[in-house]
Amino acid sequence: METVTSFLSIDEFLQLPETQPASQLIDGQIIPKVMPQGEHSRLQYKLCSTINEVAENNRIACAFPELRCIFNDNVIVPDISVFRWKRIPKTSSGRIANRFNLYPDWSIEILSPEQSQTKVLKKLLFCSQSGTELGWLIDPDEETILIVFSEQKIRLLSGQEILPILSELDLSLTVNEVFSWLNF
Repeated sequence: METVTSFLSIDEFLQLPETQPASQLIDGQIIPKVMPQGEHSRLQYKLCSTINEVAENNRIACAFPELRCIFNDNVIVPDISVFRWKRIPKTSSGRIANRFNLYPDWSIEILSPEQSQTKVLKKLLFCSQSGTELGWLIDPDEETILIVFSEQKIRLLSGQEILPILSELDLSLTVNEVFSWLNF
């Protein structure tokens, strides 16, 4: 169950100790993430590895699970954040930075049984309004994926429909292919 507590500034929130699962700051409210379960973990792992297989070796993009993104006075932790290679923050020595003070290019959320679809959609819409090009809301129970485009256009996909991907990636997935990863 999601709970909401307190109203904090981003500076106050960033002074708090880390929590497990992660906490987010959305519109001044602390919103803890839901602890992932089997389907969620499997989809998160397979999506990250599938995206990174085509994106990371070619230095096009990189998918990160549970990465804290800080932008527009909010702190969000998408289930998967995909950043184009040139936007990945780096230190002066060229190593990946620990802090990502920017929005992802592609944000993916996987709905858990106890999560509010509206709250998760609100987070994807916030990302879209802030500059995120593509959002996915994966619903394992319904076997659908809701797509949020940068212009706030929303589309619901199912079955053999091909999913939109960042344009530079040579990857083609259908909704059914994504959900097939849940079968062993």
